Amino acid sequence: MDSQTSPEHSGCPTLQAGNSETHAENHVQDSNPETQAEYPSPQPAYPETQIGYLVVQAGKTGCGLVDIPVQYQQVSLQPNIPAKPLYIIKLVPSPDCPPGLQYLSQVNQILIHQQIELTEVIVHIKTNNKYEIKNSLGQKIYFAVEDTDCCTRYSCGASRPFTMRILDLLGREVITLERPLRLNCFCIPCCLQEIEIDAPPGVPIGYVTQIRHPFLPKFRIQNEDRKDVLKIIGPCCMCSCCGDTDFEIKSLDGKNVVGKISKQFTGIVREIFTSYSNFDIQFSSDIDVKMKAVILGACFLIDFMFYEKKRCAKFLALIPF
Repeated sequence: MDSQTSPEHSGCPTLQAGNSETHAENHVQDSNPETQAEYPSPQPAYPETQIGYLVVQAGKTGCGLVDIPVQYQQVSLQPNIPAKPLYIIKLVPSPDCPPGLQYLSQVNQILIHQQIELTEVIVHIKTNNKYEIKNSLGQKIYFAVEDTDCCTRYSCGASRPFTMRILDLLGREVITLERPLRLNCFCIPCCLQEIEIDAPPGVPIGYVTQIRHPFLPKFRIQNEDRKDVLKIIGPCCMCSCCGDTDFEIKSLDGKNVVGKISKQFTGIVREIFTSYSNFDIQFSSDIDVKMKAVILGACFLIDFMFYEKKRCAKFLALIPF
């Protein structure tokens, strides 16, 4: 019958008698790298770079703390779904935007996560603070590194002067924060805290100065000419052991809220026994990019003024013995 298989057909292809030895010789040649034929020459590159996407030169991975560019970082917007690369459109330089801040002009929310140093946690040796600055999707857009010496960190503590260098993903310094040495005492006018924001380094674009108030933390946001632009008003109680703590960014008349700086709650253990902090900054869409950089500097000043000390000392001080 036609449906029956002939005994000569086994279901697998067989080598022809004349080609069996040739097939074996070819197999030996393929397994020996010395006898393999050379690969064809590389194909010519694209005639020109595609417009609209940021391209990193081949062989460059950045320097210092740099990992990978923003557009190559993977992101997953929903759980249980594999992360996919997110490509960021190349930003066109603007004459009104300092170099390196083009991406900051396109976002209305950034996250600041302080990095935990095992040396500081285990051995209790105070090190320079390091931060990762991310967008709302959790992708790294900048890095911030404190630059102070060991003697200053131990002698001045949280009131220490510092230089904070903010780097882009290629390791280039785009923002510099300068905090002078001033005692943290709001009762004395000359001891009110201040921080200067430079972008690019050496070119001031704004200042954040503390306003003397007996109960509330208040700050002025000023432009490069020291003209008041916005103000920041914090809560009376800045304890973050129960939830987020919001510092509202308001217009000078106090009627409009244009953003906020939120000290995020990171867990009761971390809040009490460590000084590591996470912040969430939200802007309105019409804020100038320079003022966004100044607000970013205000966040670091708030961190050092109110959250740099270990909260366990404050917690234990409230327990009666």
